[in-house]
Amino acid sequence: MTPGLRRFFASESAGGLTLAAAAALALLLSNSPWADDYEALRAYPGGIHLGALGLSLSLPLLAWVNELWMAVFFFLVGLEIKRELVAGELSSFQQMILPMFAALGGMLVPAFIYWSANGHDAAARQGWAIPSATDIAFALGIVLLLGSRVPSSLKVFLTAVAIMDDLGAIAVIALFYTRQLHAGMLMAAGVCVLLLLALNRARVVRSDVYIVLGLVLWCLVLKSGVHPTLAGLVTALFIPMHDGKGGSPAETLEHALHPWVSFCILPVFAFVNAGVALGSVGGADLLHPVVLGIAMGLLSGKTAGVFGCSWLLIRLGLCDRPGKASWIQLLGVCVLCGIGFTMSLFIGGLAFEGLGPEMEVRLKLGVLGGSLLAGVFGALILSWGAGARRMRRTQA
Repeated sequence: MTPGLRRFFASESAGGLTLAAAAALALLLSNSPWADDYEALRAYPGGIHLGALGLSLSLPLLAWVNELWMAVFFFLVGLEIKRELVAGELSSFQQMILPMFAALGGMLVPAFIYWSANGHDAAARQGWAIPSATDIAFALGIVLLLGSRVPSSLKVFLTAVAIMDDLGAIAVIALFYTRQLHAGMLMAAGVCVLLLLALNRARVVRSDVYIVLGLVLWCLVLKSGVHPTLAGLVTALFIPMHDGKGGSPAETLEHALHPWVSFCILPVFAFVNAGVALGSVGGADLLHPVVLGIAMGLLSGKTAGVFGCSWLLIRLGLCDRPGKASWIQLLGVCVLCGIGFTMSLFIGGLAFEGLGPEMEVRLKLGVLGGSLLAGVFGALILSWGAGARRMRRTQA
């Protein structure tokens, strides 16, 4: 395992714990005497005015976090994707094939399960993509807490699947969760992308130049009707990997951003999005098709899709099983792919926008319940698989 991957895993582990603490605090506050204060904080207004771009916005804190702060998260995801495609675990087709098809199965099967439960409801079926995403911070956090009981090859496999999963989720957001398009702003955003391409082709290596253009692109994409977080991903893909002097502007920026995203942006996202008042939740709510569709999509759909595709490709001889990993350990990691927290809440917010507080509660119950079950069962399977493997070695 490379030193870069070791640093990445260490950051994701601590970030996962911070994310869990932020989500737990949100749940605690939303079920305490300070629940009204928590809701007031989420709705706290803020605004910007950029006359040159014709942009004037007044949004609550929740919207700023989900549309601007998460664009920084997607920017980091774009840097990670570029690194893996250029020089990492996805740099050749042979390396890509297993995580790519595993991620594809892990998106299609959960979507099918959710659609089967909610296809009859026009409003609810908009959330078909909610259980299709994996939260890499939580999943890797659990894997790293298990230590040597999980082979390093499975950690790399999980990271590659989650990165391909993120790429698929971004494509889903762009294609299915855009608002009414504004042609003029969309064309202006296209010009901005061409400028980013020109900078890359001209071998401009200063990251701040790309970031300034990326902020302009964010504003234009916001006004175009496409979700503005995609501007973060697009900007990241144009930042050069090499500066011609042995350095890497993209990797330098990635390492600088990781602590901010892991310990600030994602925890704040969790804090403002994960709160749900449980006092009014009854048995009927827990058994609602939206809740069951999300929870079962994350737990059983992700497992079946990721493990099923992996098993098929390995059995067909198209790729090898991750080194030093048993089938049980591979299954455990595939179950952990059902932890959907961040991306699932994000997609759910887009899918159920304007559908009222009841749908928001169902979204959170399904995501939190399914992710918790996937985390617990995945950890138990990995622990049992490691113990069984040691016992076989001892008997041998």
